[in-house]
Amino acid sequence: MLQRIGRLVGVSMVAGILVAALTAPFVIGLGITARNGANSFLSMPSNFENIAPPERSVILDREGGTIAEIYDRNRELVELDDMAPVMQDAMIAIEDSRFYEHGGLDISGTFRAALRTASGSTQGGSSLTQQYVKNSLIESASSKEEQEEARETTLARKLRELRYAITLEQKQSKKDILQGYLNIAYFGDGAYGVESAAQHFYGVKAKDLNLSQAATLAGQVRYPYLYNPVQNPEKAQNRRDVVLDRMVQNKMVTKGEAAEVKKKDLDLDVKSQSNGCVPSDQPFFCDYVVQEIEKDKRFGEDATKRARWLRTAGLRIHTTLDPTAQKAGQKAVDKWVPRKNKSKKVAAEVLIEPGSGEIRGMVQSRNYGPDESKLGETSVNFATDYNRGGSTGFQAGSTFKAFTLATALDQGKGYGTSFSSGSSTTVTGQRNCEGGTLAPWPVKNSSESKGTSSNSMVSGTKGSVNTYFAQLQKSVGLCNVIKMSEKLGVHRADGESFDNKRTQGNNSFTLGSEEVSPMTVANAYATFAARGKFCEPQAITKIEDRQAGKTIKIDNKCEKAIDKDVADGVSYLLQQTFKGGTTAGLGIGRPAAAKTGTTDGSASAWFAGFTPNLAGAVFVGDPRGPQNHPLRGVNIGGRYYGQVYGADIPGPIWKETMQKATEKLPAKGFPSSPGKFGGGGGGSRDRGADPASNPGGVPDVVGLSEDSAVGRLEDAGYRVNVSGHSIRSGAEKGSVAAVNPGPGTQLPEGAAVNVFLSNGKGSDAPAGRPAGDHSTPVDPPAPMPALHQPRRDD
Repeated sequence: MLQRIGRLVGVSMVAGILVAALTAPFVIGLGITARNGANSFLSMPSNFENIAPPERSVILDREGGTIAEIYDRNRELVELDDMAPVMQDAMIAIEDSRFYEHGGLDISGTFRAALRTASGSTQGGSSLTQQYVKNSLIESASSKEEQEEARETTLARKLRELRYAITLEQKQSKKDILQGYLNIAYFGDGAYGVESAAQHFYGVKAKDLNLSQAATLAGQVRYPYLYNPVQNPEKAQNRRDVVLDRMVQNKMVTKGEAAEVKKKDLDLDVKSQSNGCVPSDQPFFCDYVVQEIEKDKRFGEDATKRARWLRTAGLRIHTTLDPTAQKAGQKAVDKWVPRKNKSKKVAAEVLIEPGSGEIRGMVQSRNYGPDESKLGETSVNFATDYNRGGSTGFQAGSTFKAFTLATALDQGKGYGTSFSSGSSTTVTGQRNCEGGTLAPWPVKNSSESKGTSSNSMVSGTKGSVNTYFAQLQKSVGLCNVIKMSEKLGVHRADGESFDNKRTQGNNSFTLGSEEVSPMTVANAYATFAARGKFCEPQAITKIEDRQAGKTIKIDNKCEKAIDKDVADGVSYLLQQTFKGGTTAGLGIGRPAAAKTGTTDGSASAWFAGFTPNLAGAVFVGDPRGPQNHPLRGVNIGGRYYGQVYGADIPGPIWKETMQKATEKLPAKGFPSSPGKFGGGGGGSRDRGADPASNPGGVPDVVGLSEDSAVGRLEDAGYRVNVSGHSIRSGAEKGSVAAVNPGPGTQLPEGAAVNVFLSNGKGSDAPAGRPAGDHSTPVDPPAPMPALHQPRRDD
């Protein structure tokens, strides 16, 4: 301690002499001036804060793969042990050969620099420690005034840096100071710190630098632009040789080693470091993550501070993105709606995990970029809301019918709730949330809807019958349907509440006339899959702030939104759409539930569906305005469509995505349909309903595992006989291929039901299977002719 104090006093006296010599060179009483200068030097502020310099942040997917790197400074901090010893020697040789001998002040170098500074010229920061201080002050400056003060060419700045340097030498080891300097120094070409410089100029890590590379980099620091080896290779090579000579003088290398290196060229291997979301393979998800951080107040007091934190704190941002699901989704949207299709249509898809809200995929068929005039390029994320870099949304069509079903079930109505629902009807007497009576609403079915004179919930859902759902909405109350959708997290993409004159006067809410994002629809359907548990969409799981030495963990935000039986009932109804309904032919080889959606005049088309462990929603339309640029008479992906329905393009996108995205997920079955919904409730029973859709009969267990099927049948009150002989079936081997009597058959309690398991080798049904049974577990893929004919939709 005494030695340090003595060194500080001694250095202060030297500094005092420098002050005296530079401020009063002709004063006779130099000793008095020197003494006063030393006292003044000791009284200068010395509380130098060694703030970590800005470094690049990295966004990672859930498996640790890099999505993007974001930074203001291309810098990666590393330990001194991760810097090649020859790099350390080269820097010391050229910048401060007496680094290990002085206490922060290289007297001859500082005196020379001070004289030149006093005369209006500039000289380097003298000792390596002083240079480190100067760079730290510049990097930590938070205002223009602080930056100008840190760069000013004055004696006061030199003395201030010297005072800080001496204090720093008292607090830190030489090793720490050298490490800090090599991490903060600018090497040119946008590379800050030796790790980034090594990667940029040579494509290697700092620990792997050789003698030639180290000497070249060390030579660049004094004048990064002049000695830039990319722009000025000859000057850079000459400078390298100067560094090698200094290393010889300081006995760091031999003359022979230096001479051998001088014979070689610089041998650069320049690699540009990507920055931001544009070069990312997952650019729109990347943009969403950036938006989340910049707009969440827990990450900073204001947007400016949050943006700076993101770009300077060297964060490791762990996200929910599943690379397999993401690749599957991107491949599917690009296949069905190519990025540069001349019709200028776009497809966007979001995948969400039920029960957590974690976003597993976010894709769209566009390149990410700011030039909207380029075909196939946009910076708008059509998958999400406007306040997260998205659009103002698109009408979602009949995907909203699921919310009306949930409202009806929540009020105790059963699957048998029926209405006369022919091709058209007029609904009168609807009231909004303010109690106002709405104008009469003439409703008609789509030409592709499978409506009959009377429909129940089951047949109405399978056929997506508009006239049925219009009457069901009136029966349960428009306001109640709106409130149910809000419970499920549904909201307008533009941020406006449903409590507005347009929505409150909107008869056709159940037909999806509100503008929403795919994110919102996917998350609402995920709530059904999670048996009524709503979770906010989540893109980030944790953020490691290495500079602050802390990790911010972000938990799932979930709550019970609707009754479990209601959610299970909706799931059951949406499963029926694969059995001769609007989603027929779009099965994915495991239990799934889904709904198509097509707006008036095919302005836009949707498909939303889920398994128990993954939900997804697909939108296809025209960003220029779907109503003005509808999906009619268009060529997309080499196919002509007279009119696009939800099952034509969105459906195949969803199918191909989900098949790949769920490969590694367990093939879970859905819970049994709640028995309490088996009766009527508001109308006569649907006489035209398929027997398999009658929940009072034998449950449909085709496609389930043996254990799940047996459990479901026993829960329904039946005895179960599992055949010892498997049968030919397209169902997965070991799963249920057929039951006898067939699904929907009315049997007394305790009756026997025979279960046949699949051998996975064909599609022949067993003898005795009821004619007209619709329990085939997987619909065969439908062929796509050149002139595409629309499927049934709403």
